[in-house]
Amino acid sequence: MKSATHNWRQLPGGPRLAVATLPDSECAAVSIYVPAGSRDESGIPCGLAHFVEHMVFKGTATRNARELSVAIENAGCQLNACTTEDHTVYEGRGDADMLPVLLDVMSDMVWRAAFPDPEIALEREVIGEEITMYRENPADHIGDLVSAALWGDHPLGRPVSGTLESIASIDRATLTNFRDLHHFRDDLVIAISGPFGFGEAEKLLAPRLPGDFRIGRPPLPFDPKIAPRHLTEPRDTDQLQLALAWHTPGRHHASRHALRLLSLLLGEASSSRLFLELREERGLCYQISSDVTFFGETGAFEISAGLDPAARDEALACVFREIDDLTTRGPRPDELERAKRLAISHSKQAFESTAAHAAWVGEGLLEFGDIDTIGAWRDRVNAVTSADVTAAAKSIFFDKPHARAEIPPAL
Repeated sequence: MKSATHNWRQLPGGPRLAVATLPDSECAAVSIYVPAGSRDESGIPCGLAHFVEHMVFKGTATRNARELSVAIENAGCQLNACTTEDHTVYEGRGDADMLPVLLDVMSDMVWRAAFPDPEIALEREVIGEEITMYRENPADHIGDLVSAALWGDHPLGRPVSGTLESIASIDRATLTNFRDLHHFRDDLVIAISGPFGFGEAEKLLAPRLPGDFRIGRPPLPFDPKIAPRHLTEPRDTDQLQLALAWHTPGRHHASRHALRLLSLLLGEASSSRLFLELREERGLCYQISSDVTFFGETGAFEISAGLDPAARDEALACVFREIDDLTTRGPRPDELERAKRLAISHSKQAFESTAAHAAWVGEGLLEFGDIDTIGAWRDRVNAVTSADVTAAAKSIFFDKPHARAEIPPAL
């Protein structure tokens, strides 16, 4: 496949359009990035952004839910969506010659959803079952619990899907107000990838856009003075779910590449320190992992595991021992180079898909205001040194409080 070319610009009176041109691709991908998620729910019911995401699939002024599905699948295409803390993304993919269908149906949903009251009542039940499903699975619920422990009463500490109580309070006016506030922002990003030049993609998109876009409203910033907590929620279960979390700098900080490599070498791979030590050497767990998430001004480094409750103290001692070793001695040369190879190889494999290119240009423009080249990103990853990783580890771990969440067996 020939190399992709990336272009973007702010459309007159409208959102930003980003296009990844893949000359040899037979496929198209469209992603519409709305720069609002659960952290934008200050003073309103949590789960509202997620509820809106569900409702755009439930019918528009011209198509009901069934007709939306039939229009997409008759063209051999597929749609999906997800809500995170700081954005909502609507995704479509299909054959390249079906790009007009994708744009027509997705624009109808995102900007012209009807929010019929009977569908709201039905979807409230569906979301309630989704909330219950995740809450009743300790391995899933531990993520919400450690977020509450890390972020406190800030919207980042509330579940993205909301609670049964919060979604019960959401009505049609609440949904449409949130949609109207955030789905018509001029900092919204539409990403298109496939064998299309920028001009062709813009020509297809322009007549499907609404006429009124306005300046977006920033979310409530996080106050770093909020102290992390330890939360415990006993359950009728045989296994202990354990999660630890630390605050990190935001996505614009120079340490972000070192922090991602730190997570890879600490717990994201089968050759990582925590996997080898806790699972392979000691047999303390089946699953242990780490992850780092960045927002605009802050972020989170998390470690989670499912354990025999009797192994809790030994497992914690192992985790903190590895953290202490990284903050004092730094990574070994072989493991840092392995983490770099993994990161770059994973990116190469991902970029075999059209959807990954849409995500690259869409998220890059949404989060950084520009589109980085893939080669430049790989160069920056390769340029990270052991000293960089050590400094990043010290900045988040050394003498810093951590959040802890536990779901142990009930006594």
